[in-house]
Amino acid sequence: MVYDYILENYENGDPIFLSELPGTSRDYLRQEMKKLVDEGRLERLYNGVYFLAYMTKLGTKGRISVEKYIEKKYLTVGGRTVGYITGSQLANQYGFTSQKPSCYEICSNEATTKQRKQEIDGNTIVVYKPVADVTENNCSALQFLDLMSVIDRYSDISGEEQTTRLRKYVEAVRLSFRTVKEYLPLYPDRVYRNIYDGGLMGELV
Repeated sequence: MVYDYILENYENGDPIFLSELPGTSRDYLRQEMKKLVDEGRLERLYNGVYFLAYMTKLGTKGRISVEKYIEKKYLTVGGRTVGYITGSQLANQYGFTSQKPSCYEICSNEATTKQRKQEIDGNTIVVYKPVADVTENNCSALQFLDLMSVIDRYSDISGEEQTTRLRKYVEAVRLSFRTVKEYLPLYPDRVYRNIYDGGLMGELV
């Protein structure tokens, strides 16, 4: 039974994509999922995406995990790396700004247009098309170059403090500057300047 499979393989808040459920008949699966939604066992986020109906410890209706949805839809698909976090969220994640991001910003091969906004459960997700196809090998380099293209806009810190933070970031993601050099020409000139100001030009030489 579909519901038994879901209970065995998904936790509360996990996004359940119709496309990943076992079964040869999509029509049968759709009917089963509709039935489970009607029975109150599943919640439908939108066509083809569901999550288990549950109550929180506070007694409120459980919601889908937006982070898990983003991970599964845009960052890792079928075990392959296809995207990464970018923009103000990336700057916040690595301590360059304390400002809370107003939306989730993602670069992903799954993007169908240059830029697309999506509203998920009251959260805005902005998905960008990357400058090159994202793979496990180049993901860190492209993410670093994205950061260096906006760091002057988002960073609360500068000078030595920023350089120290950048070096920690580079170490944390095990950045390959050889790969960075390969993709650097695809980015605007200000990236060179920001890398220089960030004290990392020596790594590129």
